[in-house]
Amino acid sequence: MSYLRRISTRRLLAVVAGCVLAACGSAAAIALAAGGGGPAPPPKPLAEALHDALAAPAPAGVTARIEFTNHLVDAASLQGTDPLLTGAKGRLWASGEKLRLELQASDAAGGAGDVQVLLDGDRLTVIDPGANTVYRMTLPQHGNKDSGAGPEPVPSLARIQDALTRLSASATLSGAQPGTVAGRPAYTVRISPRHDGGLLGGAELAWDAEHGVPLRVAVLASGSADPVLELRATDIAFGPVAAGDLTVPEPAGAKVVDLSPPASPGGPGGQDAQPVVGLDAVQAKVPFTIVAPDRLVGLARREVRLIDHGGSPGALVTYGEGLGGIAVVQSATEQGKPGGLAPKGLPLPKISINGASGEELDTALGTVLRFERGGVTYTLLGSVPPAAAEAAARAL
Repeated sequence: MSYLRRISTRRLLAVVAGCVLAACGSAAAIALAAGGGGPAPPPKPLAEALHDALAAPAPAGVTARIEFTNHLVDAASLQGTDPLLTGAKGRLWASGEKLRLELQASDAAGGAGDVQVLLDGDRLTVIDPGANTVYRMTLPQHGNKDSGAGPEPVPSLARIQDALTRLSASATLSGAQPGTVAGRPAYTVRISPRHDGGLLGGAELAWDAEHGVPLRVAVLASGSADPVLELRATDIAFGPVAAGDLTVPEPAGAKVVDLSPPASPGGPGGQDAQPVVGLDAVQAKVPFTIVAPDRLVGLARREVRLIDHGGSPGALVTYGEGLGGIAVVQSATEQGKPGGLAPKGLPLPKISINGASGEELDTALGTVLRFERGGVTYTLLGSVPPAAAEAAARAL
């Protein structure tokens, strides 16, 4: 359980602040969660509760029954019963740096099979039988991993308090709220953006008061009291886990999608290449004309950056600050290759952007919009409502 618990304060707080990015795709999103009866732990200041969690002895393993809630997209827009899109009950096993999460498809799924999420060190694999697809990702390394320096020491109480003080300049923290989660004594903290939060209302993280293991992660939309994303355990036990429970074979003939970021051009042991930024510098690297007005729907242009877009050079143009900003990805349209936004079972409404055809994904936490014009594909994304995304697209 060291991967889930023995992490620096910075990374633990990043888990809370970055929950919105973690839906079924990161170690944070695989944290346990729950609610239930049992003795609540004594009240503690947040810094002390975090310090005790990081210093607690790691259990030999964890076995749990879990529930995954996904209300990102209106249920009326969904077809089928893919548990990644609709939410599901399931099970979780974890030991050392290995973790397996199983989201069980309902009987109405027609025997498509359960979704499996596997974590082995920094390697994340998601097996989606309904889409006959295997997604793979190498997660960024952190701390002293593979450096030979040994485990990262538990940060001092003063260091944790200093990190919380810096964080409170941009976010509101609830403090460590004592309660019970899956029948276990637990502390819960809620973090909410002070400004520029877009549609994000906040995130909540709960952890076991005795073992320091994360027990619940939830993401809330602005103005809503119920989570739009939540992973929680309904029952949990600590103890050794059989090796066979931590692995599952990939289906034969499944499509494999690698979501890992490209390797650093700096090479092993070398310095990373300097990023290419600035409109003129990026324009010289791409085979299309970048559209990057100084302002977009009232938001000032922040940066133009060269990116790798599926092996081809592209441009990332950002506007505004924080989650309330808008990002525009521009790339040369690849003829003959599908470029739709829609996951399996999620038909998207078609839209017209000044005569150019496009499609739009509207979620409780933001909007993604894509259209093509003149051999260039534009993808806009931001924690903004559809009307704001469409206005920005038409202003390009």
